[in-house]
Amino acid sequence: MTDSSVRRYGVVGTGARAQMFVRALAGDFTDVAELVAWCEPNPARMDHADRLVTERRPGPPPVRYAPDDLERMIAEQRLDAVVVTSPDWTHAEMASRALRAGADVVLEKPLTTSLDGCRTIVSAIEDSGRSLVLTFNYRYSPRNAALKEVLAAGEIGEVTSVHFEWVLDTMHGADYFRRWHRDKKRSAGLAVHKASHHFDLMNWWLADVPEWVFAKGGLRFYGDANARARGLGDRPSRGTVDPPSIDPFALDLRVDPVLRSLYWEAEKHDGYLRDRDVFSPGITIEDNLSVMVGYGRGAVLTYSLNAHSPWEGYRVTVNGTEGRAELEVVERAAVLPGPDGRIILDASSVVDSGEDGRRGGTRLLVQRHWETARKVRIAENEGGHGGGDALLLSDVFRGVTAADRLGRQAGYRDGLASVAVGLAVNTSMTTGRPVQIEELGLPGLTGTAAQPAWETS
Repeated sequence: MTDSSVRRYGVVGTGARAQMFVRALAGDFTDVAELVAWCEPNPARMDHADRLVTERRPGPPPVRYAPDDLERMIAEQRLDAVVVTSPDWTHAEMASRALRAGADVVLEKPLTTSLDGCRTIVSAIEDSGRSLVLTFNYRYSPRNAALKEVLAAGEIGEVTSVHFEWVLDTMHGADYFRRWHRDKKRSAGLAVHKASHHFDLMNWWLADVPEWVFAKGGLRFYGDANARARGLGDRPSRGTVDPPSIDPFALDLRVDPVLRSLYWEAEKHDGYLRDRDVFSPGITIEDNLSVMVGYGRGAVLTYSLNAHSPWEGYRVTVNGTEGRAELEVVERAAVLPGPDGRIILDASSVVDSGEDGRRGGTRLLVQRHWETARKVRIAENEGGHGGGDALLLSDVFRGVTAADRLGRQAGYRDGLASVAVGLAVNTSMTTGRPVQIEELGLPGLTGTAAQPAWETS
């Protein structure tokens, strides 16, 4: 007899994005959750996931199913919920099928990559009556929660404008141009895949509704045309080559044991190359974005994304009727090569060159009119995103507690709101004109500026 208080889970997609959830289900949350099944087309990736599980708990590994057998997996294994971490373009299909088969869904961001995908998911939720939780882990990061506290408390009055700058460095940023993300038909570009995090933060910080979007962007650094223009010369089509390349943009999958297991040893099964050269042909996404977003209560966001910066992090400047808040986060101050000339994959270098150099870390300043600035203390904890990942996982698997007055757990309407901005960015870049969010015709994306619908999802 099984414990009815323990929910039974399956995981759809066992690549890199699944790892956090697999470790959690096989580790800290076994008292409330049981991981019983995989849904994945690549046997090598399921082998890797099996090892993660068996290292952490006794018993047999989860039962294996192919994507075509998702409904059978849910029925045979009596699943209460599935965690969907498959590639973005599969989200709408896999989430909607799971919902209609009678399982709740925990979905990695973004919600989906198209308007049709949004409609498919909303229809499945409405028809099935099941729930969908979206894992926007940036909401749980203490530094972002601290800014939410400042704004919600009215410390700078009514927000009038925001500037939000996000820079991805030549290690992390470059990685989007090696993988399937480089194909805009699959990923919808960084405006959806990456910036859905950022647009969700803005919607959540402001507790407001995005109404219009205007954007410009392009592929200005990566890609074969840019390589030729800068005279980079001939390059190998991928990073895993012999003799090993010392090019700082080359990724050798054999160097990192996780990448070797998940991708190098798995590519013989499906042909997926995880280490494409970032200056090779076929890249159709942008590496620079400049965006304006108008909100229901009148605030205007100016947002920029750069994917080839020498450092990584973000700056948020919020102007209000009573003052100003400034959040600066330096996640990696520089990308530096190791002794062999190659970039260290797990580098988290905080390079401090003295008072004149860039310092890693986080700083939140609040300055009201006619007062000096004060620094807001941010309590960072252990783990990913300053301890935010652990908080997210607890909400997902144990449930939200009454103590979360910030409303951090995201539902499908939050996903719609962030994807709507990203899709409007793509439309604006194509047409050259501003896009009204209501033009997208998304079901479920309704509400007033005073109380957006997604805050009560």
